[in-house]
Parts: sequence; structure tokens; C-alpha cells
Amino acid sequence: MTGIKTTGEKKMMFFSGRAHPELAEEVAHQLGVGVVPTKAFDFANGEIYVRYEESARGADCFLIQSHTAPINKWIMEQLIMIDALKRASARSITVIMPFYGYARQDKKHRGREPISARLVADMMKTAGADRLLTVDLHTDQIQGFFDGPVDHLFALPLLADYVGHKVDRSKLTVVSPDAGRVRVADRWCDRLGAPLAIVHKRRDKDVANQVTVHEVVGDVEGRVCVLVDDMIDTGGTICAAADALFAHGAEDVIVTATHGVLSGPAADRLMASKVSEFVFTDTLPTPGELELDKITVLSIAPTIANAVREVFEDGSVTSLFDE
Repeated sequence: MTGIKTTGEKKMMFFSGRAHPELAEEVAHQLGVGVVPTKAFDFANGEIYVRYEESARGADCFLIQSHTAPINKWIMEQLIMIDALKRASARSITVIMPFYGYARQDKKHRGREPISARLVADMMKTAGADRLLTVDLHTDQIQGFFDGPVDHLFALPLLADYVGHKVDRSKLTVVSPDAGRVRVADRWCDRLGAPLAIVHKRRDKDVANQVTVHEVVGDVEGRVCVLVDDMIDTGGTICAAADALFAHGAEDVIVTATHGVLSGPAADRLMASKVSEFVFTDTLPTPGELELDKITVLSIAPTIANAVREVFEDGSVTSLFDE
């Protein structure tokens, strides 16, 4: 006889970076596992050190890190953690990015620009990631940037069901804040049985976060409008879109977005807005100054945990979103 046979069972291990520990703990709770104890700290010059306090040899490892501010630090930490798992002889490494950093830089608008979303995917692969798991990419094409399986999860069922139970559906209109989100808004319409409207906007290509709203296409007068987007950063786009809807006679506006980036002037803009409610998921931590009555945060942890379980058990992630 040559060789050695083993009869060991598969082993899952769940790891987390330091960016959003609350989400990691909730996902681990949903899975019924603990987060692997990890020693991580910054050196005086900003370099990051990571060491796992348990053996990962032969394990299927799932590593979660939310790319929140300071985004470059947390991406670098995730890369270092992947490298540590690879060198610890992990059987497989699945990288969970609830919010994919640099996703807005997914193509070249003009010459001499980078495609940073592709660069992030390349770095994850080079570090040792076998698989990516993420929630509501800015554009679907980013899945093709990674040379391996990508599980693209959706927050639409969570957000749409929340709105649908809260608002009289006969008065509801789903609104896309720009042409790029029409396809997603159309899926909202199918789920809620509501009509569609579109806010036409033009962005100043030379000034970041500068938006001019032109017109509203669709019937919004006397309607409760739900604006659907993938992320809200400074809040300029979505607040301008809401103002346009009110100017066209909307009775009320609710804003939903998967990722509440909420940087810079977002706090002041959201507080000053006439929007009755902003609904986010907790893919990113909500800044303390934005713990307002008009802001609702829904947990994405069950969605991520169900996907992790399907991946580990060789099931179907797609089945989680089949109607």
C-alpha cells in the first residue's frame, strides 16, 4: 500500500478584521460558531501585524472585512490576513466583503484613469483568496474582475419587504435615482407591484459628488416614493433626487440603500432633508452622529450567514434569492 488515507470531516473557521466587529459577531452568531481569536495591531509607522491564535491548517476559512473608513487601511489589513491564512495552510479562503471598496471605479470614463475595482480583485487573488462573497456590487461586471468564484448577494429582499410592510403599496412608486439603477428598481417594482419612475440627472465630470437634477420621468404626484440605490456617500445625489420628487408633487419620500457610506457632509444633508426615512443595511458601521430617528439600519448578517453556510456545504447561493 502506498499513501495514507484520512477520514476527517470538513472544518469551517470564521475570521474577522477590525473594521466592523459588530457585523462579524452577528454573522458568527447566525452560523453558530465563534470568531477565531486574532492578534492584530498597528506599529508606530502604521504597518499592520496579524497572527491567528488557532491553527487553520486544512480548514475552510471565511474572512470578513468591511471596507469602511479609513478604507485603504482595512483593505490592506484584509490582504495581510489572507496572506497569513495562505501561509497557515488553510484548505480554502473565502473573502467576505460586505462592501467592495473602490467599486465605483469599475471602468475608464476618460484617458489616463485606473480601473481600481479590478486592481482590488487582483490584489485579493494574489494574496491567496480562492473565492469572493460580497453584497450589492456597484455594477455586476465587477464579478468578472476576479479569477475565481464570486457570490454576489442582494439586499433587495430585506429592504423591499421592510418598505412593503410599512407603506400602503397602492400609493407606492419605486424611483431610480439615475439611469444606472433602473434594472434594480424594476426588480423592486416586480416584488412590490408598484410603478416605476426615474430621476434624470447630470453629474459634473470635473467636480466629485456634484450633481444637477433635471427632470422626473414617471407619475409621482401624490405618491409615496421609495428611492432605491446601492450606496449613499455624501448624500448629495440622493437628497437632490428627493428634492426633485417633492417638487413634482410627491407626498412622501423614503430612501433605501444597501451601503451607508455616509462620509463628509452626509450627516448635515440627511438631517436637513425632507425625506421621512433613510433605510440602510449594516454592511458598513453607521457613524455615531447619524443615529437619528429617521435612519433605520437592517441587519444583513442572516443573508451573509446563509450564503456562507451554502458555500461550506457545497449548496447553492443562488437558491437563496430565487422567488
